[in-house]
Amino acid sequence: MVKVKTQFVCQQCGATYGKWQGRCDNCGEWNTLIEQVPTSTAQSSVAKAGQSGKKLNVQPIKDAKADTKNSKRISTGVEDLDTVLGGGIVRGSVTLLAGQPGIGKSTILLQLAAHIAKDHPVLYISGEESAHQVALRASRLGADTNERLDFAASTSANDIAATIQDGGYGLVIVDSIQTMSVDEMTSAPGTVSQITNSSNVLIRAAKSAGSAVILVGHVTKEGSIAGPKVLEHLVDVVLQFEGDRYGGFKVVRAAKNRFGSTSEAAIFEMYEQGLRVVENPSAALLAERQSADGSVVLATLEGTRPLLVEIQALVNPTSFGYPKRTASGFDLNRLNLLIAVLERRTKLNLSDKDIYINVVGGLKLVDQAADLAICMAIASAAAGKRIEDDVVVFGEVGLGGEIRTVIGADKRIAEAKKLGFKRAVAPKQSQKNEFITPVGDVRAALIDYLRQ
Repeated sequence: MVKVKTQFVCQQCGATYGKWQGRCDNCGEWNTLIEQVPTSTAQSSVAKAGQSGKKLNVQPIKDAKADTKNSKRISTGVEDLDTVLGGGIVRGSVTLLAGQPGIGKSTILLQLAAHIAKDHPVLYISGEESAHQVALRASRLGADTNERLDFAASTSANDIAATIQDGGYGLVIVDSIQTMSVDEMTSAPGTVSQITNSSNVLIRAAKSAGSAVILVGHVTKEGSIAGPKVLEHLVDVVLQFEGDRYGGFKVVRAAKNRFGSTSEAAIFEMYEQGLRVVENPSAALLAERQSADGSVVLATLEGTRPLLVEIQALVNPTSFGYPKRTASGFDLNRLNLLIAVLERRTKLNLSDKDIYINVVGGLKLVDQAADLAICMAIASAAAGKRIEDDVVVFGEVGLGGEIRTVIGADKRIAEAKKLGFKRAVAPKQSQKNEFITPVGDVRAALIDYLRQ
């Protein structure tokens, strides 16, 4: 009996090996090689590719005019989400929506499907849930009364592609791409080869039929999209669904967008009837704030939207030889850097203190302007002094202790004024007006604005 020849494929980068090994030499990842059966001898096919190809019909770029009927975008029914997408869903486009399990991906997609089905036929395909499970969610969300919303349970990319080409649907939702498989491949669903080939099959079907497709993607424990990186290159839009799965705000932002900006963000909150847009997130985040030491209000930006968020710090004497640093919603490495700047550029001694940082509302800050607010919150908690209630803070801190300018200062100030704040501690290079009290370094900010 002839033994079937197998190969080992890395699930991160797609590199192939003749035998199993613990570490992939190409990408450096451990325990990512999976045994697979080769589907065909690609070398012989590639050698004949140049002979079997046909000459393309080329034309000047100025003659390539867009079809005005197909260029009109499909509205999702959520204005903020339309802004993130660049004005709505483009016909024939492929969007990848990724997020942590249980954060609300299926919920928001079923809400969008119910709204879009009022004007366009929509197909919802699930490879993870049965029709009964999806029907229960649709009943809870009020999406079970629309006759244009169809459902199918399938994990075959071939069947889904055929349905897209023949069904005439305006939008097709596939939940999720990691459960799809191509019939010609022998590997299990979720592997590099299956994800890549399934995505290619669905993308070709969407482009030829002019139907918009939304793919749901899983994420790894590190938060990155599961599967090969080529998946993000194949699609037109990559949306990241972030936030706390158990409560707080949830943020949808675009990591890639061929049809719009990647600097926008939509903020949602989960209710029993589904996800709702938070109209005034700044007021909601500051509604339960108490005036105490270690509490600072930061004027940050979520994309281009200004947002006021409370930064809380707690400083305690350590009970062990090595002090503990913990950050919720803020990068821990950046926190350690700011603590080092505080110790070196001011007279604060934090080497024997446990430091805890919390960003209220479950938000994850990536704004460099949060540096000054973090430093002032730590100093406030360590000294037992507080900052006045009508002051907001923003600014980037350099290694020399200097306060550097940040983008969007006018938007941050306008948001602070709208909520009744009187002053802003900001870099000297910010626009000059009576609202801003400029500071040049961290030491001056702590001396001038910490009160008993």
